[in-house]
Amino acid sequence: MRTKPENVDTPQGLAFALTAYVMWGFLPLYMKMLAHIPPTEVVAHRVIWSVPIAGVLLLLLGRMGDLKAALRSPRVLLMGCVTAAFVSVNWGIYVWSVGSGYALEAALGYYINPLFSIALGALLLGERLTRAQMVAVGLATLAVIILTVETGRLPLAALGLTVSWGFYAFFKKSLPIGPNQGFLLEVLILTIPALGYIIYLTATGQSHFANVRFDTLLLLGCGVVTAVPLIIYANGAKLLKLSTIAILQYIAPTMIFLVAVFVFKEPFGGARMVAFPLIWAALVIYSVSLLREMRRKGREALTEAAPAREP
Repeated sequence: MRTKPENVDTPQGLAFALTAYVMWGFLPLYMKMLAHIPPTEVVAHRVIWSVPIAGVLLLLLGRMGDLKAALRSPRVLLMGCVTAAFVSVNWGIYVWSVGSGYALEAALGYYINPLFSIALGALLLGERLTRAQMVAVGLATLAVIILTVETGRLPLAALGLTVSWGFYAFFKKSLPIGPNQGFLLEVLILTIPALGYIIYLTATGQSHFANVRFDTLLLLGCGVVTAVPLIIYANGAKLLKLSTIAILQYIAPTMIFLVAVFVFKEPFGGARMVAFPLIWAALVIYSVSLLREMRRKGREALTEAAPAREP
């Protein structure tokens, strides 16, 4: 009889998660090389070339039956369309922000994301915020206000990434299939408009694919840099505690931040020197609060289980 996996960190899970987050951290370097190609074309190729990679994985795992069942369910297909729409918007904003010199905003967006998810849970699910969580969300809001006042505009790329990924994660939780199957379902749904768009670009002479060898190789590689980190992360998340995943998720935006400042030479001064430390403080408060809550629940679970043990 198969037993339920223990909620513990494993070396394999840590290796998988670290690999995925480091790959996401270096992703801006790859996307910067595609800056001369329209973001919509890049996203279309991210979709198309992710399909064979995700498909081969499911075949190797013998999980194609789950996908076939999902494709026969109108409810699951509709939910897949919703998550596919949000993830495609997120990819588009990310590709545009890196290529247009707003990688720092991309980092900001992914820093804010867990705090936005907390607020989303409170607004849509009626989840009660702890005092520490309210302080963290307040500091993040203050950081956005400071950036807006200083620059005279909302940090739209950061907010767009935060909102699109936050709602993607929110609806993804309700998708009744595994993460690998769900990812393939999403890219299969997106393949129809993506192929149509690529055919249009080719017919009108606007396609970058097959015109320049380097561009062709980069666009082909979009499938690898999109699907592989997601698949590695999905498998690593199963072998780690939630609290560990919550801390590790800051690796990618921190690497994006460092790449933006030290490689892309994006300006980091004025409002950003105030806003980013506020976000970092908010994340420390959030993380400490989360760890304490996880420990409290762990102690309660042990206390409840104690009477059931034989003397």
